[in-house]
Amino acid sequence: MANPRHYHEWKIWQDLKLPDDKVLIPGFIAHASSYVEHPELIADSICNYAGLVGPERVIAGADCGYSSRATFAPEVHPSIVWEKFRSLAEGARLATVRLW
Repeated sequence: MANPRHYHEWKIWQDLKLPDDKVLIPGFIAHASSYVEHPELIADSICNYAGLVGPERVIAGADCGYSSRATFAPEVHPSIVWEKFRSLAEGARLATVRLW
């Protein structure tokens, strides 16, 4: 989802039914890009999913971890990672205002 090649994938939930005991945790921020996603784009994406499965069943997440080993140099500088997480939090806040 966070990668632009996957933005359209929320639409598969138009034809699939999420089991009642499940939630979705789509990744709205990309781990391998220094591009900081805009909070409005994140909010729009959250609302797309929420419109199909219900707002209580969507949890905003990252598409992957930012460093899988303690000794591994991250692909994205930590300061950018924190900006991405701030954008994710703001996008989730905006979506919450829209949905409730």
